[in-house]
Amino acid sequence: MEFKNKVKVSPSILSADYAALKGDIEKVKLAGADMLHVDVMDGHFVPNISIGPPVVKSIRKATDMFLDCHLMISNPYDYIDSFAKSGADLIAFHVESNSNVEKTIEKINSAGILPALVVKPKTPAEAVFPYLKDIAMVLVMTVEPGFGGQSFMADMLPKIKAIREEANKVNPSLMIQVDGGIVPQTAKLCIEAGADVLVSGSYIFGAENTTEAVNSLR
Repeated sequence: MEFKNKVKVSPSILSADYAALKGDIEKVKLAGADMLHVDVMDGHFVPNISIGPPVVKSIRKATDMFLDCHLMISNPYDYIDSFAKSGADLIAFHVESNSNVEKTIEKINSAGILPALVVKPKTPAEAVFPYLKDIAMVLVMTVEPGFGGQSFMADMLPKIKAIREEANKVNPSLMIQVDGGIVPQTAKLCIEAGADVLVSGSYIFGAENTTEAVNSLR
């Protein structure tokens, strides 16, 4: 897996127009986005419901972009095969979920896609340390997961730094993704702390000039 940009941008389709999703996806691809962030919510793990494997399958047919799927669901282990078959390139699941972390990572690897772990704001960085050598990415939530449009939590910056420092010892190629309130000002802070994948929804999809919005985050 190689990306042309050191700092990668992954627009969140949670802020896209679902009635014109293919067009919105083409727009962010042309704007130079590196990935497409797909938020999956089950109404149990987080208090909101979004999309499932059928929509991911449709997205896969509509684009060749790297699909970065964030599972905000209680039992991710049970759905790995469904999302893998639907066309996910990476599956990120929460360390706080009900599924066994090691077994879920193994199942994602067995499906031939990249595994990633997610930590909520109240979860310490150390929760992912035992798994860093076995995964491709850690997603640090800089808002409480479940809804778009929240304000960035600056107290997550030390967590990003701590994960980067630990990853440099055991898995230097590990990507660190941040999601929540990402605009140029907060993106700069996250990059300085060690993040290299930026998720942004309303800032990108609501921009008049999508290319300028994507580039401004880097």
